[in-house]
Amino acid sequence: MNPTITPVPPSPPSRPVAVIGGGITGLCAAWHLRQRGVPVVVFEARGNPGGVTDSVREGDWLLETGPNTLFENSPEVTALLAGLGLYDRRREAAPDANKRYVVRRGKLVALPGSALSFFTSRLLSWRAKLGVLLEPFRRRGPAGREESVAEFVTRRLGPEFLDYIVNPFVAGIYAGDPASLSVSQAFPKLAALEREHRSLILGGLKRRNASAGPRGSMISFPDGLAELPRALARSLGDDLRLNQPVRYVRRDGPHWRLGYLAGERIAEEEFSAVVCALSPDALARLVLENVPEAAGLAVLREIPQPPVASVFMGFRREDVGHPLDGFGVLTPAVEQRRILGTLFSSTLFPGRAPAGHVALTTFVGGVRQPELARADDAALLESVQSELAFLLGVRGQPVITRVQRWPRAIAQYEVGFQRFKDACAAVEAASPGLFLGGTCRDGVSLSHCIGAGKRLAEAVVTAQIAA
Repeated sequence: MNPTITPVPPSPPSRPVAVIGGGITGLCAAWHLRQRGVPVVVFEARGNPGGVTDSVREGDWLLETGPNTLFENSPEVTALLAGLGLYDRRREAAPDANKRYVVRRGKLVALPGSALSFFTSRLLSWRAKLGVLLEPFRRRGPAGREESVAEFVTRRLGPEFLDYIVNPFVAGIYAGDPASLSVSQAFPKLAALEREHRSLILGGLKRRNASAGPRGSMISFPDGLAELPRALARSLGDDLRLNQPVRYVRRDGPHWRLGYLAGERIAEEEFSAVVCALSPDALARLVLENVPEAAGLAVLREIPQPPVASVFMGFRREDVGHPLDGFGVLTPAVEQRRILGTLFSSTLFPGRAPAGHVALTTFVGGVRQPELARADDAALLESVQSELAFLLGVRGQPVITRVQRWPRAIAQYEVGFQRFKDACAAVEAASPGLFLGGTCRDGVSLSHCIGAGKRLAEAVVTAQIAA
């Protein structure tokens, strides 16, 4: 049985709510507001919705230009898919995707998936395995001190665990550096395990038993993840205004006035509240008039966002030596490879490549090697193909290549990141009716964006009821 939603809408306000930003966060915020009976208008500067989430079909090839999977790990995600009519279109990642590879000494080694495979795996030395077994006996970290991911993991699990498991994992999520990322900001659940249970292993076991086993699955849709923003856009109809960038937001007593570009002129409308669901850079640039503390948002420009290039390549199956029996491969920094990792796209989900072919999506750059992401296409493709030849036994020329560049890709939740969240909170507190969200405070994954949209909508409704 599909999940259902039974919203209880409040009395609608006399004026709609404006949502600035038609990425996943903004679209989800608008959708949740409409589910609660609140009229809404979404302003998106570009010509298509979804932000970085988009899928492109070229013949029998299907490639993602942004996120490649959605982690369905919460009731909010499931309820959204059901409400949009996407629940029955979900496609879970293939069983082979449970296997994930990491490079060690130039070879692909599968991550341990069970206690037995942990002891027999070649990924970690026996000394490192013993260090993991001793983790429950280690003390909590110093109270009141914000640790980096590297400090936290080394203290609890040892340096080898950091190098060959956590470092590549961080590269896959943030394209970041564990020595800079804050464990409490980037991985709050990990920090909470130590705080609440003293041990990561014991805390993980308790949580797993309490929830009756692991939860969540990696999913996509037959036409790619772009089905999600397209469904959200359809649900909004004419209330989604594309190619209408907002030029300014002015507080006008209890209401808000937005000036936006409509064709070649600036138009202005009045709204009951404003939701800003923008990238950190766009939010820092937004002109906010009569808004106390607005100047404090300029600090958002300081959020590190390294460049990342996504390189899609298709090959004939016989030209790839590796069986591609997994989710993909990640490269630890200590291996000094020229890629962050590669997804086995056609293994993950059907319909990504023609019969007799395979699709690979490789990520380059990040904090580790930003200069590689800025190389020209010819140099970038040559570098990636060389790495794939070495790691996966690829030979011959690709049938298709596509490059997607993100000059400022992923917000880095580094030590001290709380100051950026505090800047957003200060503006909100000083300006009732203005709500700020996005990767500057809500997380960087697609499921985080979905959760952020719901959070923003609930904040608007709560404020309107209180008023």
